[in-house]
Amino acid sequence: MMADTPYDEKKHNDSVDVSGPIGHDHSDEDDVMREKDMSRVKSHATYDEDEAMLHYTVGDPFPVDPHAPVEEHQLTLRALIVGSALGAVVGSSNIYLGLKTGVSFGPQLFGAIFGFAILKPLSKAITTPGVIPGWIWGGDFGPKENVCVQTAATSAGGLGILFVSGIPALYRLNLMSYSPEEDFGKLIALTISVAYFGVAFVIPLRKYFIIHQKLTFPTPSATAYTIRSLHSGKSGAIAARKKSMALLITFVLAMCYKVTTGYAPGMIYDWHIGWAFYRLGWTSMIALENYGWWLEFTPAFFGAGMLSGLNASWSFLAGTILAWGIIAPSLVATGKAVAIPISEDFPLKSIMAMKFKTLEEYKYAPSPRYWLLWPGVLIMLVFSFVELFMSSRSLVGGVGSIVASVKDKYYRWKTRNDPNIVHPEIHDNDPAPPQDRVPFWAWTSVLAISVVLSCALVSTQFGMNVGEVILALILGFLFSFIGVQSSGDTDINPVSTVAKASQLVFGGISRGQGLDQTSGERLNLIGGIVAAGAAAQSVDMCGDLKTGHLIGAKPKVQFVAQIVGSTVASFLTVGLFVLFSKASPCILYPDPEVNCSYGAPSVSAWAAVATAVTAPDLPVPPTSGYTAIGLSVAATITVVVKHLWLPKKYWHWVPNWNAIGLGFVVPQTFYSLAMAFGSVFYYVWEKRSPASFEMYGFSVSAGLLAGEGLGGVIQALLQVAGVAGNGVTRGTSAGCPGFIGDVATAAEYFCG
Repeated sequence: MMADTPYDEKKHNDSVDVSGPIGHDHSDEDDVMREKDMSRVKSHATYDEDEAMLHYTVGDPFPVDPHAPVEEHQLTLRALIVGSALGAVVGSSNIYLGLKTGVSFGPQLFGAIFGFAILKPLSKAITTPGVIPGWIWGGDFGPKENVCVQTAATSAGGLGILFVSGIPALYRLNLMSYSPEEDFGKLIALTISVAYFGVAFVIPLRKYFIIHQKLTFPTPSATAYTIRSLHSGKSGAIAARKKSMALLITFVLAMCYKVTTGYAPGMIYDWHIGWAFYRLGWTSMIALENYGWWLEFTPAFFGAGMLSGLNASWSFLAGTILAWGIIAPSLVATGKAVAIPISEDFPLKSIMAMKFKTLEEYKYAPSPRYWLLWPGVLIMLVFSFVELFMSSRSLVGGVGSIVASVKDKYYRWKTRNDPNIVHPEIHDNDPAPPQDRVPFWAWTSVLAISVVLSCALVSTQFGMNVGEVILALILGFLFSFIGVQSSGDTDINPVSTVAKASQLVFGGISRGQGLDQTSGERLNLIGGIVAAGAAAQSVDMCGDLKTGHLIGAKPKVQFVAQIVGSTVASFLTVGLFVLFSKASPCILYPDPEVNCSYGAPSVSAWAAVATAVTAPDLPVPPTSGYTAIGLSVAATITVVVKHLWLPKKYWHWVPNWNAIGLGFVVPQTFYSLAMAFGSVFYYVWEKRSPASFEMYGFSVSAGLLAGEGLGGVIQALLQVAGVAGNGVTRGTSAGCPGFIGDVATAAEYFCG
């Protein structure tokens, strides 16, 4: 739910264009691809389920087990509480990961598995029929209530995209108070202004994307198959116990390890190889340290590589090598960029500066990081739009079908009293009974209230006029349409990148109104935040509705769970952002002479675009701009060739330019290294031991991700409490660059 996540094209490309627009005749290749997609996630099913699947049509709800007990209570207080708590864990992990690399991962499977592990045994242990109302405790925990837990987890873990991109950029450009604590109320208002809009308007999208087009939605579909398998009798209970234990063990170990690393980072977390070689006499190796090439034993990004796969992870590494191993040293050597000395005793330098005193320095004496930012941003932006355009057959068809449907409904309403016109009966192919659907009055009421709320909060707190707020919401709707189509086809949510188009729109508005640069930057970022937040919410929610559709859960139950989870997220994400920014002020105000463990690449990208489209002169180094254009052309050619002439079975060999661009904007090289190692481990495991891979693969990777993320939250709490490692009285600076055993400088060179 997420900033753009590199993905495994081999895993997901077989779901591209598996279902075209309404009325489109599928080719044999489409049908084969859909069967492959179904078989990929159907392997969890038992033998009896396979029998039931013989006559199953992909995209329809799963066959109902006639022996399964009826779930009288799908919406329960226990499901909402547990789901929201699990969403809080994943939400905190995603803010941690997003501030480091701009990457985040969905909580669907995490919420489904952990929700089962918590509530299934509790529902058997605590049976109080007639004592506790069913809406509070329910009965035996079943798959449909499991969907409620997973939906609440997804929505409670959402909205983090705002706090790893646009909102920190407001502070970096000095457009808010110095500390987020001072703006706590404003931040909650901004979050609430986008939390419910996407939840409301996604309801009508369900009918077009899930029921009519039957888009695959690979991760939500895999979540549905997982939930089905967890509740498949005795064999399902055994598998669930194994998956849950693997998830719990890796989660706890990763969390404890992350907390421990805060006290001896140079020994057990970061291995500064260049510094070690320099101390041994190989002085030229200090360049490895200066350009960020060291090893970090990070469970989260090892797990991220396991989930992303070989293509995305190694494309990310290729972008890192090109940017920070080849281009950055060449820029400094030729004088196109500047490295700043940060030590009087050692040849340590910083290449991370993002702010300069004059326009001339921005253009002709930037840091390598600032220079590399522009090619990275343009590559990701161009790649996302070209990929969407080349895959737009179903998108265009979907738009056409929606327009035709709206016209038909208007014509029926207009001629409803004309006795000479007989309208053909509309076939209702929604498998959910009318009483289980979200009533028209419910979602339209929430939509209307959210629009009024957004206009009131954003206009009063941030100075945008009502028309500009409505425009941002309309852009959010358009971006959500693109995001849902892309996510349904390929499992990629491009909203974070595509939403930068809103910054271009508001940049034009600010110039047309003659706003000064400060006011223009504020309008640019607030408008972009509203559009991106609304779109991201709708894409995540539509994925949840796909899971519920396959399981046969009530859409109205999911609607309530989404609203509850979004309410939790509105307050949770603000609190987490305040915590992280207080523990690590460098997130908002980076110091080029101090190594910040949070690279915040999305923050830099949003701030850079806001500055570029509002500044009187474009603050882009000429050589950086030429490189950005050249690499974007290469990305475009690659995508076009892939779609027009390369068979799909070879697509996983094509570089993922979104991940390559990410390598340019993420200055921490060790993240791509960890993901590359994780993807290789995952690949070898899958080939050598398919059975254990199917049983434990996701659980291990998800546990590593969530565990380190929560460990990062605990570290931030320790930092705020004043008991985190400092290299003197708590922990050690051994292994940190610049520290040579002198206790007097231990705190100065502590790298935790």
